[in-house]
Amino acid sequence: MSRVAKNPVALPQGVEVVLAAGEVAVKGPLGSLKQKLHPSVTVERDGDKLVCKAVAGADLGNALSGTTRALLANMVTGVTKGFERKLNLVGVGYRAQAQGDKLNLTLGFSHPVVHQMPVGVKVETPTQTEILIKGIDKQLVGQVAAEVRAYRAPEPYKGKGVRYADEVVVLKETKKK
Repeated sequence: MSRVAKNPVALPQGVEVVLAAGEVAVKGPLGSLKQKLHPSVTVERDGDKLVCKAVAGADLGNALSGTTRALLANMVTGVTKGFERKLNLVGVGYRAQAQGDKLNLTLGFSHPVVHQMPVGVKVETPTQTEILIKGIDKQLVGQVAAEVRAYRAPEPYKGKGVRYADEVVVLKETKKK
């Protein structure tokens, strides 16, 4: 059995879990999430805990039981606390502005970049050079942050671009004659 899957997922107060055939639904104060289960993994409820187990004889069951446990833990955290990703804009004239479910970016192109946020993800801009992406689905929040960063990834000589708040950009030395 996977070491990760040995730890059960604790269910805090106010979180409801519905175990259906091949699917797990988690509902909490911030919303609800669903996850399909692989046939090699079973999820059982043990009081206020969820336990992931590999099906006997399944080839991928051991590895997928740990993956499923991590996904369930992220779902429970998402519906109780939520997830957020912070991006910083570094560069002269680089600006961001949130308007409803759209993010307007000025990144040095000849045109403004407008990024449409998917359902379940909210965006805020506390300052013109900071972007906060929030949501209950960890995978979706991370994907949206990666898409926004991909418009202008940090370049290695001056460090200009869109970067994660905790990202360290190693600057290269310019050519010497």
